[in-house]
Amino acid sequence: MQHQARKRFGQNFLHDQGIIERIHQAIAAKPGDNLVEIGPGQGAITHGLLERCGQLQVVELDRDLIPILRTKFFDYPGLSIHQGDALDYDFGQLAALGPLRIVGNLPYNISSPLIFHLISFSQQVKDMHFMLQKEVVERICAAPGNGDYGRLSIMVQYHCKAEHLFNVKPGCFHPAPKVDSAIIRLTPRAPELQAQDLGLFAQLVKQAFSTRRKTIRNNLKSMLSAEQLEAQGIDPGLRPETLSVQDYVRLSNAFVAASNS
Repeated sequence: MQHQARKRFGQNFLHDQGIIERIHQAIAAKPGDNLVEIGPGQGAITHGLLERCGQLQVVELDRDLIPILRTKFFDYPGLSIHQGDALDYDFGQLAALGPLRIVGNLPYNISSPLIFHLISFSQQVKDMHFMLQKEVVERICAAPGNGDYGRLSIMVQYHCKAEHLFNVKPGCFHPAPKVDSAIIRLTPRAPELQAQDLGLFAQLVKQAFSTRRKTIRNNLKSMLSAEQLEAQGIDPGLRPETLSVQDYVRLSNAFVAASNS
């Protein structure tokens, strides 16, 4: 059964067996794992996951891929296929068998909003392994002071330990994307400093990076004064990319305290 990759779904099918094996080694699936694969496509990664674990749930948007997967994995009764859009899928309903281990070659055009969606289920997740655009992986893993460091870095690193595992060249896919890819591991963890209001924390971080060239004083002037920044040990003249995740948590909590006073 043949399937033409669809640009509107961001489909690039992985075919390099060496990379597929490296992905399986990174995931290290074993019997008893509650594995979930997002966007299995034609099953390049799916087969190895089923071989190692025996049980696998997949979420696939493209209805035309469902019969291909059912035919290809007819001999694997442990495969459960859920047709739907991962961007609004309730992954919590898949956690009945234990903490989720989520895997996916994610469509690059929706990778950031999809990761934000998945992070909302972080308390039910053991780890996540994703194929993403290399540039996005570098942004997620960036440290303060790095040009790639920004809102995505802070919001993901607040919830997870992020590890850039290895890169993947365009020729490993069909059709070949125009960019390099990379594998990332995200492991949910308790934050070093707890944000008292996650919604306000997210709002403050977004506001802080509304204009990267401006200082934190200018970008946050509608939320915190220069005096309030200094009270948290933050130089108002710094640029937003120089502050740590914990700095932003402290500023968010200061804003909550000021709003409640």
